[in-house]
Amino acid sequence: MSLLKNVGTIGGLTLLSRVAGMAREMIFSRVLGANAVTDAWFQAFIIPNVFRRLFAEGAFSAAFVPMFSKRLHGGNEDGSGMEQARSFSADVLSVFLPVLIAVCIVLELAMPGVIWLLAEKPINPGEFDMAVDFARIMFPYIVLVSLVTLFTGMLNSVSRFAPGASFPIILNLVLIAALLVGENWLASGATIEQVAYSIAWAVTGAGVLQLLWLLYWVKVEGFEVKMRLPRLTPEVKRLGIIALPAAIGGGAYQINTLVQLYFLNQLESGSVSYMNYADRLNQLPLGIIGIALSTAILPTLSKFVGGDNKEGADRVQSDAIELSMLLTVPAAVALAICATPFVTMIFQGGRFDLADAAVTGNVLAVLVMGLPAYVLVKVIVPNFYARADTKTPVYAAFISLGVFIAFNLAFLQRFGVMGVAFASVIGAWINISYLYITLLVRGHYRMPGMLVLRILRQLVAAAAMGAALWYARDLLTDYFAAGLFARLFALAALVAAAAIVYFGVAFAVGAIDRQRIRALTNKKAP
Repeated sequence: MSLLKNVGTIGGLTLLSRVAGMAREMIFSRVLGANAVTDAWFQAFIIPNVFRRLFAEGAFSAAFVPMFSKRLHGGNEDGSGMEQARSFSADVLSVFLPVLIAVCIVLELAMPGVIWLLAEKPINPGEFDMAVDFARIMFPYIVLVSLVTLFTGMLNSVSRFAPGASFPIILNLVLIAALLVGENWLASGATIEQVAYSIAWAVTGAGVLQLLWLLYWVKVEGFEVKMRLPRLTPEVKRLGIIALPAAIGGGAYQINTLVQLYFLNQLESGSVSYMNYADRLNQLPLGIIGIALSTAILPTLSKFVGGDNKEGADRVQSDAIELSMLLTVPAAVALAICATPFVTMIFQGGRFDLADAAVTGNVLAVLVMGLPAYVLVKVIVPNFYARADTKTPVYAAFISLGVFIAFNLAFLQRFGVMGVAFASVIGAWINISYLYITLLVRGHYRMPGMLVLRILRQLVAAAAMGAALWYARDLLTDYFAAGLFARLFALAALVAAAAIVYFGVAFAVGAIDRQRIRALTNKKAP
């Protein structure tokens, strides 16, 4: 299967998930707005997501998938490979699940302390209790979605990417339904706090549905989900040894998220919500491009690195960088120039007014300055994982975290929420710089001159697109806060103008290599 086809499968479903997530945030902003209640809700929602990523995603998948795949495909034709894989997954599940449950119980008990640590300024007792309640209601989601990630790894090992890429859609659909019900409930006299509680319960309910969805596909592929008494087999110990350094690195990213929350809590009410809404738009291209590419290239990179085929590994890495920048650079420029119009068209309405949209737009314009760096980190890190090097991304992550904290201390009081966003951008570029320099020094990868030249040409095309958007944005100003169809027209016009100008200029100046794109489309994975 070609790189583009793999990326297309994962990225297409991720796109559906992100669009559903965007719809969720649009409804959320209109129903609940940006205020102390939404700050408490978003803060509570971040906490289980931080621990989900720490326990389940990234490091665990990078360690589990190769080990599971080796057993699955390493057996004889008599089916011993399937039996070995089943036994390994059962051993992992028997240890993984009790650990998750124990962490969940401890954090449920300690949640008041966690919420207190994340807010330096004096906390209103009512808001504090509400944030604790929200977090306690949603935290069991970590257990459910971590099991989902385990089953996703099993399915990815047999190239069944769709179920794992599609399960986030379930969460978004459930929350959309809960928000629509909550809107009617508000019209009947309910308070914003009551609606927020009901949406918190919907998060855990969505986790149950996601688990059932993955269980169905695991059984379709012939895998059995068995529980046994926990035992630390040599294979499970090896999984922990491999995953631990990467988990620490992942932990740095999650600590970054919590530190960001800490700084945002020192600002005026609504700051957490502004950052959340801006990051939702920033995450759209990051999820579609960066995560899809990183998932797609890891197996091929691992195969080339394991076979000492440096030329093949370099080609895959260069293809991934070229494709990621071809799509990310114009996305970053478009979001920067049209930040406030996009936020206004998508989020403004109900309890989210034009002033909220203006602040969120300014935050987004700063955040997207780091978008290429965020995507490149996703694309470069698999080069380390393919070499069983999970330590270097740890060092990069913690250096980035230190820079992020330092610049927050410098920018927070002067620039407020935009200072927090700018600190994130600087940290991201420090991260990718460290990773690339390390690959360069070790002789593992050097960007070829033709790739650098092509990226420069992409920047030329993006600059032309930016100029066109600047002009089109001013022409369409009256449509941004108008009715639904007027907003859709303006959004479609801006997107169409951006695509036509960017890809037109890109082809004209040679920013797109047609032969490479054709090869990426047709070439079978080795």
